Amino acid sequence: MPPVAVSVCVVQKQDVAMQLSALGTVTSANTVTVRSRVDGQLDKVYFSEGEGVEQNQLLAELDPRPYQASLTQAQGQLLRDQALLKNAELDLVRYKQLLAQDSIAAQQVDTQKAVIQQYQGIVKLDQGLVDNAQLQLGYSRIIAPISGRVGLRQVDPGNIVHASDSNGLVVITQTQPINLVFAVPEGSLDQVLQAKAAHPQLKVEAWDRDRSKKLADGTLLAIDNQLNTGTGTVNMKAGFANEPQVLFPNQFVNVLVQLGKQSDAVTVPTAAVQLGKEGKYVYAVNADQTVSLTKISTGIISGPDTVITGGLQPGQQVVVDGLDKLRDGGKIEVIDPGATGNAEKGPRPVRDNSGDTAKKRGSSAVK
Repeated sequence: MPPVAVSVCVVQKQDVAMQLSALGTVTSANTVTVRSRVDGQLDKVYFSEGEGVEQNQLLAELDPRPYQASLTQAQGQLLRDQALLKNAELDLVRYKQLLAQDSIAAQQVDTQKAVIQQYQGIVKLDQGLVDNAQLQLGYSRIIAPISGRVGLRQVDPGNIVHASDSNGLVVITQTQPINLVFAVPEGSLDQVLQAKAAHPQLKVEAWDRDRSKKLADGTLLAIDNQLNTGTGTVNMKAGFANEPQVLFPNQFVNVLVQLGKQSDAVTVPTAAVQLGKEGKYVYAVNADQTVSLTKISTGIISGPDTVITGGLQPGQQVVVDGLDKLRDGGKIEVIDPGATGNAEKGPRPVRDNSGDTAKKRGSSAVK
């Protein structure tokens, strides 16, 4: 077989950033479905769909007249019973004066004291009815329970809304701060636990689908308390300030968890690492321009490089391009990476002094 044109690189020993990659989903820190707590006609809406709202901001108003009438009725009943209580207290004062003059029986004084306690209970009940009526009237003004972004309006003004409506008026999702949930393989859990013990505020990066742009930086908030036996992973949650609001709820992103640095790590480009029946391997370059299939054990992946924990030594050369045509013990021709596309077609033809193209090396005419 003719030599295979390949590109090679040198196994290096360097400090690498330990990173753990995963896929994650952006989730809102708080999501609230805004519902009316009383029944009534929706009169006014004070928000626009998709805009940001602040906590306690007025969102909508129901027709307040039925609840205002109930409040007036409760207040009138309270005033009446307060007057009866006041009159009973004045009678008690007079009865005590008459008892001191021995003009009435003591039982009448005790009876009047009981009447006063009865009126006090009635007044207290009336006060509760007034407070409840005021509360119901306040519920006719629907306010935002949290700050966030409102979705599409579910009910238009003029409709009758009920406290039992399942859809509510609108959904508010909190986008600042925002969370990111991702799953980590069971085999990487120990690395994360050790890194978090050493650095409680582990840095987490969110990248776009193509890993071409970093979207935001955050910190690891929590690790779930049990593994998912179906997938062999454990869920983790990271928090992001999301000040420019580049992260959106239910968005899929790539996650990089920064676990610190590993000093003097043996690394090769990830492109050189192959996976076969017997595990991971690389093609190591020999001095006689042949390659040997070398089994390796790997650690974490840091950017474009993979950490090698066994099988290679710094200074060795491994193949990074042209791997699909290689076999154990095969001959190679090391070329420049930019010329790989042409070199894989075979060695370049040479010309004799007459300008004719000579035959390619390794070929002969059989007469």
